[in-house]
Amino acid sequence: MPLSIGLLFIYLSYQSTTAEERHKIITSIQNADYRFVFLSVFFAILSHFSRAYRWQYLLNPLGYQPRLINSLFTVMVAYLANLGIPRSGEILRATALSNYEKFTFEKVFGTVVAERAIDLLLLLSFIALSLFLQFELIWQLLGLDQFNPLYLLVLGLIALFTFLLLRRLVWQSQHLFALKIKKIISGFYEGIATLKTMEKKGWFIAHTLFIWIMYLAMFYVIKWALPDTHNMTWAMVIPAFVAGGLAISATNGGIGIYPYTVALVLGGFGITQETGLAFGWIMWSSQTLMIVVFGAISFFALPLVNSKS
Repeated sequence: MPLSIGLLFIYLSYQSTTAEERHKIITSIQNADYRFVFLSVFFAILSHFSRAYRWQYLLNPLGYQPRLINSLFTVMVAYLANLGIPRSGEILRATALSNYEKFTFEKVFGTVVAERAIDLLLLLSFIALSLFLQFELIWQLLGLDQFNPLYLLVLGLIALFTFLLLRRLVWQSQHLFALKIKKIISGFYEGIATLKTMEKKGWFIAHTLFIWIMYLAMFYVIKWALPDTHNMTWAMVIPAFVAGGLAISATNGGIGIYPYTVALVLGGFGITQETGLAFGWIMWSSQTLMIVVFGAISFFALPLVNSKS
């Protein structure tokens, strides 16, 4: 289904452009200044390395001391897996590390959940900043001019009630399946609790900020790859960056929908559709190619570096 959505957005991009505009998009991509594209890829690699290193701070309170090379390889394999099945990488990442390092899967996965929760807070912060900078434009692009916030409140209350009901039923049950669920949840909680018990919280926060600065930087420098985007300001970059980040989770690695969404936001600032699509495709293609290459290398290297064990 996610892949079908991605292909649909590729079709929409094709249908919404003329043959002349598509020629301009291809020409813009071919004539882009790839020095800045490689710089963007370099920033992405730094963020992935920092993410692997940051993971160590969450695992240490559990008594786990994984090899950094294993943490890095499993992170890259996780990104590769997400290109095939969205969000599968988190499970594969915890599975691979727990298998090679002989750790408990539930606890390791709990640290992954904790890490993602922190990243979600940073993403929400960027969303809030985008709304502060361009509230009217974003609200209009989302088609929420006539949206009634009461609907969202009702859906939230229904979801909360359903969660509390299921939690109560599972926690009181002595069924074998319920006991297994409680064991898994307890492991998750123990992994998440490392956010409180970790010793080097300052370094964890520093790595978190560094990761997101690199995310923003790898998007920002692409503006110098195309002549028509040199004058993009932070007030234009941040909303497009957030929109692209949200779009990535909708399909396999953001295929189709990422360039379309970025172009849609940039179009709100007066940037032509062909330039916006060229920007989005350069950004998406370069990062995806990097993940495919380094993810594949990590996939084959993992058993080799652990061959003795």
